Amino acid sequence: MSDTSSSASGSDCTETRTPLTEAEVEALVKGICFKTGPPRTVGVEVEWFVHELRSPRLPVPPERLAAAYEALRTVPLSSALTVEPGGQLELSSPPAASLMECVTTVSADLDAVRAVLREAGLVLAGLGTEPWHPPRRFLHEPRYDAMETYLDRTGPAGRAMMCTSASVQVCLDAGHEEPGPLGHGRRWWLAHMLGPVLVAAFANSPLLGGAPTGWRSTRQRLWTEIGAGRAGAPALDRDPRAAWAGHVLDAPVMCVRRDGGPWEVPEDLTFREWVRSGTPTRADLDYHMSTLFPPVRPRGHLELRMIDAQPGEDGWIVPLAVTTALFDDPEAAESAYRAVKPLAERSRSRPAPHNPLWSGAARSGLADPELQETAVACFTTALEALPRIGAGTEVTDAVAAYLERYVRKGRSPADDQLDRLCGTDGRTHGKDTPT
Repeated sequence: MSDTSSSASGSDCTETRTPLTEAEVEALVKGICFKTGPPRTVGVEVEWFVHELRSPRLPVPPERLAAAYEALRTVPLSSALTVEPGGQLELSSPPAASLMECVTTVSADLDAVRAVLREAGLVLAGLGTEPWHPPRRFLHEPRYDAMETYLDRTGPAGRAMMCTSASVQVCLDAGHEEPGPLGHGRRWWLAHMLGPVLVAAFANSPLLGGAPTGWRSTRQRLWTEIGAGRAGAPALDRDPRAAWAGHVLDAPVMCVRRDGGPWEVPEDLTFREWVRSGTPTRADLDYHMSTLFPPVRPRGHLELRMIDAQPGEDGWIVPLAVTTALFDDPEAAESAYRAVKPLAERSRSRPAPHNPLWSGAARSGLADPELQETAVACFTTALEALPRIGAGTEVTDAVAAYLERYVRKGRSPADDQLDRLCGTDGRTHGKDTPT
């Protein structure tokens, strides 16, 4: 949900008061969102819950969070540090020239952040959803007031998404203009077909309100429930630029910003209709696009948003490494394309994530035999490709360990959480928090 870019292309937002036409919107979206060229950079955005160090199930008082975040603002970091509506902490890396540069930069920043939080008696927790606490908004700003009002119209999923979810978002260049394994058209398609495999393999959100939800990735379920206009992807049967431009125009407007007072939250107003009224500007378009949350968001680069936050201090490195290898190594990209191609039938030609393939991945994880078989093939391919893209031994060893511990066994970190909750992992029931 962060507006901070972490890949090769920064925001092209320029403040202007000149109203836009539909043709201008289409041209701007096509130019802004798919900047093509050889894949050279990678970025990652990692979101975390902040828990009490000694009593993780106790909610952290807002004033303690505020004091800790104020202290963090004095820490020199290479990554951008932002706070999500529910108080989740996010680090967004700068664009890195290699996977290892990205890993090194974010790891150092996380070490610095953890040291400050530890002094305050707090700790980062890598979870796709907050397992114990109900939604509680930490930030009270016009954007989030408007977002809450808008999302409440479709039910409780919006508040849960805003305040009780966290992710690992991998940012990759859009790819070449030309066709082929590294072409932007192929990478766009691969992101949407590999997406459910990543949802299933890294599912880490089976709990909400202290109880199992019946889904391995409850976080992905919440995004689905928000609706296709806000959190859906365009159809894959069109040119990516044209499809995304049409989606932006036909998506509902979440809010109209005001210089003073509450922002307006219109009902049933698409951006296309707003443009036809002759009032929205380039800045309004930029802001509107920042309120769209599809599983793959084009922002000059491709932002893959479907991966749950991961447990452990370095758990985020595995999805970053696997995804980067499968997209940026040409041989691995071709192998991944062939591996996921049979999954397309299960989507029934419906856009992600509102189709059976994505919902099955979120509900069952790697207990789904076809998804598990595909995940094994993709992880094996990534493991072979990692040395070719310069990955270090620690990274390749972490991916290999994840493959053996989870993927080959049809499990994910969500299963560990459920085991702990049920006391089936040898620990005392009720005394361990999934982190």
